[in-house]
Amino acid sequence: MPAPPDQLSAGIAACDCLTPFGDAAATATALLAGRIALAPTPVLGRDGGDLVPLALIGSMDESLPPRWLSELRRLVAGIPPAPWGSARTPVIVTSSNFGVGSLYAFTRDQDARHLAHGTPFASVELLRREFAWGEHVQVFSHACVTAHLGLAQAARLLHAGLADQVLVFSFDFVSPFVAGGFHSLKILNGSMPAPYAVRETGSIGLGDGAAFAVLTRESAPFQLAAHALHNEMFHFTGNQPDGAGFAACAGSIASAAGGRRVWVKGHGTGTLEAGRLEAEAFARALPGAPLVSWKGSLGHTLGSCGLVELAVAVAAWRGVDGQIPGTLGGAAPSFTDTVARESFGGGAFDGAILTSNAFGGAHAAMLLTHD
Repeated sequence: MPAPPDQLSAGIAACDCLTPFGDAAATATALLAGRIALAPTPVLGRDGGDLVPLALIGSMDESLPPRWLSELRRLVAGIPPAPWGSARTPVIVTSSNFGVGSLYAFTRDQDARHLAHGTPFASVELLRREFAWGEHVQVFSHACVTAHLGLAQAARLLHAGLADQVLVFSFDFVSPFVAGGFHSLKILNGSMPAPYAVRETGSIGLGDGAAFAVLTRESAPFQLAAHALHNEMFHFTGNQPDGAGFAACAGSIASAAGGRRVWVKGHGTGTLEAGRLEAEAFARALPGAPLVSWKGSLGHTLGSCGLVELAVAVAAWRGVDGQIPGTLGGAAPSFTDTVARESFGGGAFDGAILTSNAFGGAHAAMLLTHD
């Protein structure tokens, strides 16, 4: 039986992201035009190695100060002013990489300055000082469902009356350490990802990405109306072969959606078993709901993908034509007939399900409503 969803509605007061295409609006425009940010890149950066699909903002090799800091300054400039980090306006930082690229850089050149921002605590402390956040900063890291956890926690803080607004801030930048790790598992290889496509070998791409959302108890045109979380605790990397974990999460969020007409922004990395299980679970839970993935262009932004793709979804839906980008990089045949490879009008829908899945069978989904 699916676990009951957390129906804790929170308004999205502000939301944006940063990808190789630019901000959320520029990214949505690029996806609608069918542009692919992924490009064959040496897996170890300046140290070379096999070519793998990466979508990068600048060079992958770490620098001093860390290469992601200047990019995050651009993103933070768009956050509405508030005493962020105070008790009533806390910050939640979500990531799976944090400053691990700096630790790898230290192993290469032995420059101790990299260690000042190499750990999760140190990188978040750097952000806190850089952006003058107060001491009320929480940190979440649970692989690729991390941003979902941060958004769900923000909703709980608001509904418990513990905060007036919450800033959820996420960033993941690819480093040779991260790319090399996925390459060793052979899911990051020389092929471009083809989300939800039936083919002989699966593959993913990795991408740089950062995003923020300001959640509030006030009503807003876009609301996060419910969250569903499920963890199989089945295996270090794999899912239950029968798809029970996907089914539990899909059934829970479908229940929260009620009678709404929804489309689904899936996880859709380009792996085979997980892609098939996800597509089949949502086709059963939400018959006829179009399923899309954008990771065939943007790559997998790891712990930040839930927030990066939320910002893109909001930007696309609020665009002049309200067009929702279809699945990028996909190919026929697809696992289910619900996979949408072409863009479609968002005006026919009053809700969207946004999902992420992680190593070990962790699943997350949220209901985004647009009134």
